[in-house]
Amino acid sequence: MTGRPVTVAALYKFTPFADPAALRDPLLAACEELGIFGTLLLAREGINGTIAGGENAIAAILGQIRALPGCAALEVKFSHADAMPFHRMKVRMKREIVTMGEPDIDPTASVGTYVEPQDWNALIADPDTVVIDTRNDYEVAIGTFRGAVDPHTASFRDFPAWFRTHRDELLEGRKRVAMFCTGGIRCEKSTAFLKAEGVEEVYHLKGGILKYLEQTPAAQSSWEGECFVFDERVAVGHGLAQGSYGLCRACRYPLSEADRAVPAFVEGVSCPHCIEQRDEAQRARYAERQKQEDLARRRGVAHVGARMLDQ
Repeated sequence: MTGRPVTVAALYKFTPFADPAALRDPLLAACEELGIFGTLLLAREGINGTIAGGENAIAAILGQIRALPGCAALEVKFSHADAMPFHRMKVRMKREIVTMGEPDIDPTASVGTYVEPQDWNALIADPDTVVIDTRNDYEVAIGTFRGAVDPHTASFRDFPAWFRTHRDELLEGRKRVAMFCTGGIRCEKSTAFLKAEGVEEVYHLKGGILKYLEQTPAAQSSWEGECFVFDERVAVGHGLAQGSYGLCRACRYPLSEADRAVPAFVEGVSCPHCIEQRDEAQRARYAERQKQEDLARRRGVAHVGARMLDQ
């Protein structure tokens, strides 16, 4: 037992669902009955999401998800929190469970070679390996592996075009590519994509950054900074302890303590990253939303209009 009462489960599985819409309502009902909060995404290619609840409730819902077609080997990363990191439960229908926009890429047919966390440091330290962070720019900004290439992409959909543009310089003099992401799901598609592009030696971190931070002591780690997560914890560090970052509710950019100490930061309204990108009318709406959230918090209830992190 960790002493923290809330179990958080980040999960995914690529598997063909003939009728994912038929799975939505029963799954939502089961989560609500068990008191589970978070977001699950369903598509014809499988399931993805992060959910949180009591230990027994999470075990029960994972049992139900594993009973879905092809989900017996569901990939799950566990962590714990002192308080519920979500305000509601959502089960959403999507075209893709992680959006890359390459319809011919099938992670169930071909992916890169998995690398266990204990073997990752040696692989990325090899000068013959180019290491690529497949996450978005705001995620990379608060932490990444030492020496990793940052694509500076605003969304995962931008990754294929970025790789095709920079392929020659990335692979020049290198024998292999190693990629990583938060929990492993983006690398399922990005490694499948690179193999479809003709790259032969492609590797990815099994279980993603979360599994690495869970298993690797800080003194032996090649990770620098914190790892952004898509819930109210915002970021975690080694041992999956909650990090130091907050969140701008206007632009949803992770904020350091220094970011929150400048005049541009107004709780729920603006931060240094978006102060020049929003007009007065937008900031007025954000201020009213923040006022309503503050009032709801003082009454001890969740504000129904609270802006949550998307998965």
